[in-house]
Amino acid sequence: MQAAPLHPLRTHARVLTASLVGTAIEFYDFYIYATAAALVIGPLFFPAQSVAAQQLLSFMTFGLAFFARPVGAIAFGHFGDRVGRKSTLVASLMLMGGSTVLIAFLPTYAMAGPLAPALLCLLRFGQGFGLGGEWGGAALLAVENAPPGWAARFGSAPQLGAPVGFLAANGLFLLLGLTLTEADFAAWGWRIPFLASAALVAVGLWVRLNIGETAAFAAARDSAPPPRVPLGALLTGHAPAVLAGIAGVVACFAIFYLATTFALSFGTKTLGYPRDTFLAVQLAANLFLALGILAAGWWADRTSAARVLATGAVLTALVGVVFGSGLGSGALGLVWLTLAAALFVMGLTYGPLGAWLQTLYPVEVRYTGISVAFNLGGIIGGALAPFAAQALADRGGTAYVGLFLTLAGAVTFAGVRLGRARH
Repeated sequence: MQAAPLHPLRTHARVLTASLVGTAIEFYDFYIYATAAALVIGPLFFPAQSVAAQQLLSFMTFGLAFFARPVGAIAFGHFGDRVGRKSTLVASLMLMGGSTVLIAFLPTYAMAGPLAPALLCLLRFGQGFGLGGEWGGAALLAVENAPPGWAARFGSAPQLGAPVGFLAANGLFLLLGLTLTEADFAAWGWRIPFLASAALVAVGLWVRLNIGETAAFAAARDSAPPPRVPLGALLTGHAPAVLAGIAGVVACFAIFYLATTFALSFGTKTLGYPRDTFLAVQLAANLFLALGILAAGWWADRTSAARVLATGAVLTALVGVVFGSGLGSGALGLVWLTLAAALFVMGLTYGPLGAWLQTLYPVEVRYTGISVAFNLGGIIGGALAPFAAQALADRGGTAYVGLFLTLAGAVTFAGVRLGRARH
C-alpha cells in the first residue's frame, strides 16, 4: 500500500529546510576554518617565522579549498546532471562534513612537523571538493521546486544558510572566548567547533534523505537521456553563459571574506581589538546579511534577479570606496557600520544568485553550469580577497583595501550584462 502524497505546503517546507540546512552547515564548516585561520592556524601549523609570514601561509590554506571547489563542481555536477540532485547532494555533504570533523584531530606542527600542514591541506582540499557540489545542488533543489512567481524567494533559501552558519560559527567561537583562557583556546579549544560539525552534518543528512527528486530534473530525464559528459556539453554549447556566471558571483564572495576573515584578522592583530569584542561586532553586523538576502529574494520576484544583482554590483563598487577607511578608523561604532553596510550589500548580490544562475543554463547541464560558475567565481572573489586585502593594506594602508571590492563590483556588473546579452 502506497503512502499518501505529502501536501504541497509540507513538500515546500521540506525542500526549503533541506536547502537551508545544507548550506548552513556549509558556511558553518567553512567559516569555523576561516575564523581559525585568522586566529590560530598560522602559529599552530607552520614553523615559527614572522607573524606576517605565518598569517599569509594560514590564508593560503584557507584559499586552497577554493581551488578544490571547481574540481568538486565538475565531479558532483556530472552526477547531479546524470543521476539526480538528491543523491549528489547527500554525497557532497558527507565529504565536506567528514573533512571538517577530521580537522579536529589533526596534530600541530610542534607534534608532527611538516606532516601537520600537509594533512591540513589535504583536509582543506576535501572540504573544498565536497563544497564544490553543495551550493549548486541546494539552489536547484529550491528553485526547481518553487511554485510560479516564487523562484527568487525559494532560490534565496540556500543563501540564508550563510548568515545562519556564520551566526553558529561566530557565536560558538565567542562563547569559547568567554569561557576559555587564551592558552586553553590555542591548545585545544579551537578544535571544539570542528567536532561540533558532526552533529550538524547528521541533521543535514537526515533532512536530505527524506526529500524527493526535483520535478524539472525528472521531466528532463523522461524526455531525453542526459548528456554523457555534462561538462563537455556545457562548454561547447554555453561557454559565454559560463563566463557570465563566473563574473556574476565574484562580488558576493569578495564582500563576505573581506568583511569576515580579513576584518577579523585585521581588527584583532593590527587594530588591537580583543577577539571577543570584534567577534561580537561581526555577529551584530551579520544580521544585515540576512536582511539583504530576504530583501533581494522579495525584490527579484517582483522585478528580476538580474536587476537586483546589477544593483548589488554597483553598490559593492561604492562600498569599496569607503570600506578600508571605515575598517581602519579606530572607532568601533564606525567599524560596525562599515561591516553592516557591506554585508547588507552582499545580501543583494548573493540573494538573487540561485534564481539568476539557473536562467543561464538548460536543465540537462544546469547542475554543472551553476556549480562551475559559482566555484570559479569563488576563487576570484573569495580565495584572493583576504590575501589581496592584506597585501594592499601592507603596501598602501587600509584605505586601499576596498579597491578589491570596487573591482569585484565592476566584474559582477559586467557578468550581469553578458547574461542579459545571452538572453
